[in-house]
Amino acid sequence: MSPELLKIYHNLPPQVRSWAASLWGYKLKWWRYSGNFDKLVEEIHERDSWSKEQWKTFQEERLAFILDRAVKHVPYYRSLWEERRRKGDKSSHELLENWPLLDKEVLREQEHALIADDIDKKKMYLDHTSGSTGKAVNIWLTRESVKLWYALFEVRSRMYYGVSRFDNWAIIGGQLIVPKSKQKPPFWVWNQGLRQLYCSIYHLSPENIPLYLEAMKKHKVQYLYGYSSLLGWLAEEVIRQGLTGYTFKTAISNAEPVFDYQRELVEKAFGCKLRETYGMVEIACAAGECDQGSMHIWPDVGIMEVLENGEAVAPGTSGEEVCTGLVNPDMPLIRYRPGDRVVLKPESETCSCGRSLPLLERIDGRVSDMLVTSEGGRLTWLTFVNDLPVRESQVVQKHIGEITLNYVPGEGMGQEHLDILDTRFKERLGKNTKMIFNKMGKIPLGPNGKYKMVVNEIPEDEIQAVKKSR
Repeated sequence: MSPELLKIYHNLPPQVRSWAASLWGYKLKWWRYSGNFDKLVEEIHERDSWSKEQWKTFQEERLAFILDRAVKHVPYYRSLWEERRRKGDKSSHELLENWPLLDKEVLREQEHALIADDIDKKKMYLDHTSGSTGKAVNIWLTRESVKLWYALFEVRSRMYYGVSRFDNWAIIGGQLIVPKSKQKPPFWVWNQGLRQLYCSIYHLSPENIPLYLEAMKKHKVQYLYGYSSLLGWLAEEVIRQGLTGYTFKTAISNAEPVFDYQRELVEKAFGCKLRETYGMVEIACAAGECDQGSMHIWPDVGIMEVLENGEAVAPGTSGEEVCTGLVNPDMPLIRYRPGDRVVLKPESETCSCGRSLPLLERIDGRVSDMLVTSEGGRLTWLTFVNDLPVRESQVVQKHIGEITLNYVPGEGMGQEHLDILDTRFKERLGKNTKMIFNKMGKIPLGPNGKYKMVVNEIPEDEIQAVKKSR
């Protein structure tokens, strides 16, 4: 949404904002759930009982289609293979191992060349993310790819946990649904189209938590969706404040790993399980926790390789995740490097849930710290740079009321862009926030091969002082 439209939206009465959100929600509902959606759900249910041999055949056939389409209809890949042929390379494009790795930077710079040339981009859906490494990317999908992804999500991230798209739900997210300067509720907006209560992450301070919970009760919310760090903190505050009578069928985490202490807090506060999922806007790989607590890879989303220095590593060993997407043939990502490290379980291991989906032991390197607002609230996974010429970004907080943004500038990055970032951070963290912009050539990687997008270095006594002042 442009700044002009966002300003108009913020000036609307709360009920009118909900109407506007609902109109957008009905449009998304049409994109995601219409037409053959129910048939796709049935097919996914059936695949969950497939044998490993059936899965192998499925992936081989889908991969052959993806690779052939990429060579013939995707300008970036077509040029790549034509150049290799001119140099005398006779390797077969039909073998995945013959394809080069695709970096996130290439995806950013060659975005349009990665879209098939027989597709009308005007009829595609644009999604974007900064991802766990802080690099902004755009992803284009046809309506059929969108529906397939949401059918997969419906089965393995809702139905597995006893809920569905027909249940009311609440998400705590980073969209500016109300201005940060707003001091009185509502700090949320009801989206009737998606049956979604969108709750502002920027107003979720300890004193506002009871207001959020009452809004969830009013809208008969059945399950929660959000970052595990935030859901865990919310549950901790609910327990600390002695708030009772707020129960949900499940809580679903995204974008971050789930730790045992977070599961315990959520179950104690809300009487439900906190379930872990793993995915990416690029839709190149995905995984989710089953009802027995195992993390299953979704083999119909993508082929996951685990490499170290270009060589496959054995199950049980941490390596770089390399993904080839099978959902989106119109912007195919082949041997894509999302920036995560993962550990697979041996193929011989099975899960008591009975599903034959491969098992993921753990995901390394997706842990992000949380920022602390002057009101004692928590923010995480802030993505302010999607539409700006910033190659990499990292948010560091050493003191409450002070933010350092480490950034690697892209082409054309200037003071006007820093001014935009200054405004965006202060809209979300408070107008008195001190902003420090630290230009870098490269953000240093951690021992896991990547860097945290958000780093919290606030002294514990400073955090405790905020708690005591509330």
